[in-house]
Amino acid sequence: MASDLRKDPVTDRWVLIAPDRGARPSDFLVETQPPSQRVCPFCPGNEAMTPPPIQEVEGADGRWAVRVIPNRYPAVQVEVPLQREAVGIYDRISGFGAHEVVVETPRHDLSLWELGDEDRARVLGVYRDRLADLGNDRRLRWAMVFKNRGAQAGATLQHEHSQLVALPRVPREARERWEGARSHFRRKERCVYCDVIAAETKEGVRVVEESRFFVAFCPYASRAPFETWILPKGHASHYTLVTQEDLRDLSRLLGSVLRRMDGALEKPAVNFMLHSAPLQEHESPAFHWHLEIVPATQRIGGFEWGSGFFINPTPPEDAAAFLREFA
Repeated sequence: MASDLRKDPVTDRWVLIAPDRGARPSDFLVETQPPSQRVCPFCPGNEAMTPPPIQEVEGADGRWAVRVIPNRYPAVQVEVPLQREAVGIYDRISGFGAHEVVVETPRHDLSLWELGDEDRARVLGVYRDRLADLGNDRRLRWAMVFKNRGAQAGATLQHEHSQLVALPRVPREARERWEGARSHFRRKERCVYCDVIAAETKEGVRVVEESRFFVAFCPYASRAPFETWILPKGHASHYTLVTQEDLRDLSRLLGSVLRRMDGALEKPAVNFMLHSAPLQEHESPAFHWHLEIVPATQRIGGFEWGSGFFINPTPPEDAAAFLREFA
């Protein structure tokens, strides 16, 4: 059964039905051996265990330092024709899209934030390149880079990697974020995220750390304990606009923030999401790209599923103060 996108006629939410994902034992490999004997498909020398690369970036030693490959168990596929149809009262879109994996380092034993600043900046640059490339396909409307570290956060392989999914529709939450920012701009002729940055840096109580071009803070309405955002201080709606100087500065701050989390929470599982403006939208004065980092410290229960409200037992002011203690 092929993947498809199905629209809930009541909430206007699109749901991705991906049967192949349910059959996967991991993102790539049927692992029948004990953990100590398993062969990692992401380690150098095992490249034949993964699909051919979409992109490879060389390191100083002339070998690959970052590899981008198709997901072997994709939620969506570029080979599928884009088709929109009615199924009775329902709306359906075929499972067209892109699902890629970014292998962030050849080292099996290093996390993204344990890499050197230049190596981490290289990974962040690959994110930019892949988003720019996918944006050239006018059928793709939205894309997100995300990272799951640790089993509680949804990771199935230990070797450091992140993923990128691009779709022909903008998901509801991403659309609400985009439209909310544009609504604020229409009323006030200012970017809401720029207003947030100004308020947070002035008050300071929720700021975790600042760098030359970026600021990290625990948002005022944090949905989960120690949720942290990183935003550029200068306005930019698309992550594809970042420069090499930006990437180097972002790399240093991102590494520092995540090491603080490791110290404060004893290496928690983490979800990491990169939010950029929809792919086919022009540069916007209303939206501001940003990173969200959410430690997987609690499970989502029935109240959250049923109401859409999140219960956070840790005030962001306390979380930021605690993170600041860990350099």
